[in-house]
Amino acid sequence: MQLGNRCLALVIFLFSLAAFSTVSAQIPPAHKPQPQRSSSTLEGQWRGSLQAGEAMLHLVLHVTKAEDGSLKATIDSLDQGVYGIEVTSFAQKDSILRFSVASVSASYEGKLAADQRSIEGDWMQGSVSLPLIFHRQAAGAGARKLSDAIASAEGVWQGALEGNGMRLRLQLHVSHDYRNQLVAALDSPDQGASGLPAVKVSQKDASFHFEIPMVSGVYDGTLNAARTAINGSWTQNGTERKLDFQRSDKLLELVRPQNPVKPYPYQEEEITFPNEKAKISLAGTFTLPRGQGPFPAAILLGGSGPNDRDESLAGHRPFLVLADHLTRKGIAVLRFDKRGNGKSTGDYANATMEDFTADAEAALAYLKTRKEIDPKKIGLIGHSEGGMIAPLIAAHSGNVAWIVLLAGPGLNGEDTLLLQSELILKTAGFGDAQIAVAREFNKQAYALVRQEKDSATLQVKLNDLVHSAAMSASLPPDALQSQVQLMASPWFRFFLDYDPVPALQKTLCPVLALNGEKDLQVSPKENLAKIQKALQDGGNKDFQTIELPGLNHLLQHAPAGLPNEYGEILETMAPEALNAVSDWVLKHTAH
Repeated sequence: MQLGNRCLALVIFLFSLAAFSTVSAQIPPAHKPQPQRSSSTLEGQWRGSLQAGEAMLHLVLHVTKAEDGSLKATIDSLDQGVYGIEVTSFAQKDSILRFSVASVSASYEGKLAADQRSIEGDWMQGSVSLPLIFHRQAAGAGARKLSDAIASAEGVWQGALEGNGMRLRLQLHVSHDYRNQLVAALDSPDQGASGLPAVKVSQKDASFHFEIPMVSGVYDGTLNAARTAINGSWTQNGTERKLDFQRSDKLLELVRPQNPVKPYPYQEEEITFPNEKAKISLAGTFTLPRGQGPFPAAILLGGSGPNDRDESLAGHRPFLVLADHLTRKGIAVLRFDKRGNGKSTGDYANATMEDFTADAEAALAYLKTRKEIDPKKIGLIGHSEGGMIAPLIAAHSGNVAWIVLLAGPGLNGEDTLLLQSELILKTAGFGDAQIAVAREFNKQAYALVRQEKDSATLQVKLNDLVHSAAMSASLPPDALQSQVQLMASPWFRFFLDYDPVPALQKTLCPVLALNGEKDLQVSPKENLAKIQKALQDGGNKDFQTIELPGLNHLLQHAPAGLPNEYGEILETMAPEALNAVSDWVLKHTAH
C-alpha cells in the first residue's frame, strides 16, 4: 500500500461515512491472490476441520509457489476470523507433506492421497495431537462438472458491484465437498483478490446464501427458473447493494497489459543484502541492461504498508512496470521487499520510517559493490512515503547522485492525513458539514496519539472515542481493532509529526518531483508547492516539479482519483509518467 493506502482504511474508519464499501476493503494484507491449482502439485486451496474439544475450527490452507519454485503457504481460521497466518516452513517429499506455524507453536504432517484430492494427517500443538484431513477445494478451474452437482447453484457465476460511478467485477465459484456440503469462493479480479473463502453456503429451493467473513459480507439471492441467474443483494458494513450473478463457463481474467512478459531483453537477478546494524537480510530483484557498463542505477522505495518488491496493490505491480521500463532504457534497477515481508527478514510491525530509511541505505551500499554499476550515478526513486525517505538519505549522504519523488509529500504527516481525508470525502460526494465532523474527529484521535505514550492505554482511549462518536458502525469489530492498532503503532506515531521540509532543504542533488493532477492522497497543489519552496530555500540549483494532468496517486489515468478506482483501471502507470522519469534520469546521468 502507499502512504494513503495504508491510512485509507483508517480514513474510512475515522469517518463512518464509507462512500463505497468494496470487497477488498478489508482483505488482510497477508492474504495474497491464489493461483489456479495444478493437478500435479499441492498448489491451490485446501479446507479442513479441526475438532478442538467442543469447538470445531474450519481451516483453509492456501498453497502457492514462490519465485524460486519452492512451495509456501498461509492458513485462514474462518471461525476465529484470522486470515493469512504465515506457514513458516513448508516441505513436500513424495506424498508426505510437513509444515509448521511458528506463531501458534504448531506443526502438521500428512500424506497426500493418490488422487491428490485430500491430505490426511495430524495437527500437533504443544503436547496435543489432533487428526486433520484437508480436502482440495473445488473452485475456479478445479470446480466439479455440473453433471456431478448436488445443487443447482453449483458452477461459476459472474456479476458486478456498482456504485458512485465505479464497477467491480466479481466471480463466484460454487461446488460441494466430500461431505456433499456446498462450498464457495469469491474472486474480485479488478482488485487482484481471488479465492476469498465463503462460509454458510446454502441453497433451499431457489434461495441461495453465502457469507465472506474476511470482508464481513453477506449475500442473499434467488435463482431464476432456468437456473442461469441469481438475483439478490450484497450487504457489507450495514450497506446493502444490488448484486446479480449470471452463470458463465468462461473465467474472468485480471488484465494488466503493462506487466512485462518473459523473456526480458535484459538480465534479472534475485539478490539479498544485509542491514548489518539491524541484523536483517533484505531480498530483492536486480535488473541490469545488456551491453557494456557501468550503468546508472535506481533504487525503488515503496510507499507505506507491508509492500513487496513490486509494490503490489489492487492487482497492479507498479514497481515491476517501472523497473522494466527503466531497464529497457539502459538504467539498472534494484527493488526489494520491505523488512518482514516477502523474503526479507526483520520486524515490520514495530518499524518506523527511520528503519525503512536504514534499509534503503543498505540497498545503496550494496549497489556500490556491483562492478556493473557506476557508483557516481546511483539515485533513489521513492513513491508516496518512499518520496519522504529519499530526501532523508540524500540530505546527509554524498553517495546519492539524484532523487525522484513520485507523489511524495511536502506537508507534514498530520496535514497530509487531514487534507487527504477531506479530498477523498469531497470527491466521493459528502457535504461540508460531514467533512467538518470527520476533521474534528481525526484531530481528537491524533491528539490522543500524542498524549498517551502507552500503546495499550492508547488503544483503550481510541476505542472509547470511536464508540462515543458513534463511529463503530462504520467497520466490523476486527477491522476497527486493526485500525486502532495502526494508530498506536510506532510507524503512525512517527509519521504523524514527521515534517519532510528540513530534509528537503538539505538536499542539494538534482531532484524531480512528479505528482498527478487527480491525486487525492498527496494533493499536487499543496505538496509540490511545499517541496519547491523547501528546495529553493535550501539553495538547490537543479530541481523540477511536474503535475501530470488526469493522473491519480498511482500515476494512472483516472476518472476521479478515488482509491477505490485503482483496481478497476487496466493501466498500471501512465506512459507519460514513465517517460518523464526515464527522460529526466537519462539526462542527469549522461555525463
